[in-house]
Amino acid sequence: MPDLQASPEEPRLVVGISGASGVVYGLRALDACRELGIESHLVLSKSAALTLNQETGLSVAEVNEKADVVHRVGDIGAAISSGSYRTLGMIIAPCSVRTMSEIATGITSSLLTRAADVTLKERRPLVLMVRETPLHLGHLRTLTKLAEMGAVIAPPLPAFYARPTSIAEMVDQSVGRALDLFGLSWRPVKRWGEDLAALSDEV
Repeated sequence: MPDLQASPEEPRLVVGISGASGVVYGLRALDACRELGIESHLVLSKSAALTLNQETGLSVAEVNEKADVVHRVGDIGAAISSGSYRTLGMIIAPCSVRTMSEIATGITSSLLTRAADVTLKERRPLVLMVRETPLHLGHLRTLTKLAEMGAVIAPPLPAFYARPTSIAEMVDQSVGRALDLFGLSWRPVKRWGEDLAALSDEV
């Protein structure tokens, strides 16, 4: 007789990295997953490979080593392309305008956007660290559509109340706050009222 008891699964998080500037956000998301004991599933767009070299000097192979599982962007039959493959959700860090536009229209041309579409249809958290400025009306309407579909729009903006002393601290705060949306608490995040004293009512 087969064992019908559900076997325990490690929590999994899909980490997508698109070609927008800010590839460091995706790299730190992978680092955070490893520190938190979360199984990371990486999908890197072709454009992201170019940005990676320009902004970090790292090779695709070096980034792949940070992930537990690596999926080719053209592999639309990968596990993360199916809703039956359970995950905590997906974060795209950074998320380009092209990527967000594909997700919003449902016309998914790669595993990156297919996995995001699956995340939405399964009602799992999809966090988009959209990296573009300034935004024109078309961008804003697309972002509104994504929010209405259930995505969380989380631009990587610095939290100056945390009094960062380096770019690395600003990156980690943004990534950590995005991970909060999956119920994951990452050590580098500085929290108001805990690590940071709340402002006094007295002026």
